Amino acid sequence: MNPTPKHLDRVVAAFEATYGGRPELVARAPGRVNLIGEHTDYNDGWVLPIAIPYEVNVAAKTRQDDQMRVRAVDLGKQASFGLDIEEPSGDTWLRYPQGVAVMLRREGHALQGIDAVYAGDVPRGSGLSSSAAVEVAFAHAYAATAGISLSGRQIALASKRAENEWVGVPTGVMDQFVSALAREGHALLLDCRTLEYEHIPINLPDMVVVVMDTTVSRALAGSEYGKRRADCEAAVQALQPHLPDVKALRDVSPEQLEEHADDLTDVQLKRARHVVRENARTLEAAAALRAGDAGRMGELMHSSHESLRDLYEVSSPDLNAVVEIASSVDGVVGARMTGGGFGGSAVALAQQSAVEPLQRVIAEQYPQRTGRHAKVFVCEADPGASFIRL
Repeated sequence: MNPTPKHLDRVVAAFEATYGGRPELVARAPGRVNLIGEHTDYNDGWVLPIAIPYEVNVAAKTRQDDQMRVRAVDLGKQASFGLDIEEPSGDTWLRYPQGVAVMLRREGHALQGIDAVYAGDVPRGSGLSSSAAVEVAFAHAYAATAGISLSGRQIALASKRAENEWVGVPTGVMDQFVSALAREGHALLLDCRTLEYEHIPINLPDMVVVVMDTTVSRALAGSEYGKRRADCEAAVQALQPHLPDVKALRDVSPEQLEEHADDLTDVQLKRARHVVRENARTLEAAAALRAGDAGRMGELMHSSHESLRDLYEVSSPDLNAVVEIASSVDGVVGARMTGGGFGGSAVALAQQSAVEPLQRVIAEQYPQRTGRHAKVFVCEADPGASFIRL
């Protein structure tokens, strides 16, 4: 049985106020946070995210023509487009539902025109994948109204293509995959090369995930993100004469990297050390979750943050501050920056009893150190996207 969409009443009321009549269905898709496995995705590595209890809901009803009418309740925006659209809208918000429709049609799926409204509570700009939640929720709404059966993998890939090719954001595949395929009480171990995935049970009773938004925008991330990718590709090229089977840093073992360290520049070696060790940490973290070893999971999260700070150099003073503050609280077993870096959010693993002290200490100390106020979200691992008919 699919879970009830969190904002069911709100989107149904908005639909009735906008179009008259009742929607046929409501689709839901969650945001996500990555527990560990950072900057590994574009190096063909592994990631370990969870879906979070913040989601986007789409209420929809089939039309008798090829028009898509969309209202974004939270943005106060409304627009329409035809299924034969050839160019992305000048309004960025509209590109997400547009792009998903375009990609599904390019893959040969016959969609119906729909009336739709959407709303949600995935924090925007916090690095929790509000855009992927919009894409995946609309993919479910389009498929369900047209009577098309799509797998979670198909929905994730169409949504990723929409963001890359239509919106123009070069994301990896993690965000859409976990939004589409997550399982309650589990993390998703995703192999970003093969797209094979495994649901890892989180055997950590009395533990919760706490997301701490630094409220620093990630404006620097664009150019620096490109530089990190280029550093990694250069490291692979430098290793290939010695390791001809290496196609990405995912193929390099820690021992091989150290054996050929002299063949890389200092910067390439630092970047490669992060990625190679982060892949190993991610696989070990999956084993720690499975075994219920919170202590080891926390150690791996701390090591990941240090590596992102010192080797990959994508942390920031604000991220370091919130991680250090969180780590000082009894009952917080691990903390690290999460996402691309240079701002955005950090993630901590904490005992339930530590949540209130953690919130209090961050509220007191983070403004003293940074002049900003952090936003704190308490999360458990939620199920992936679904829809219900009304």
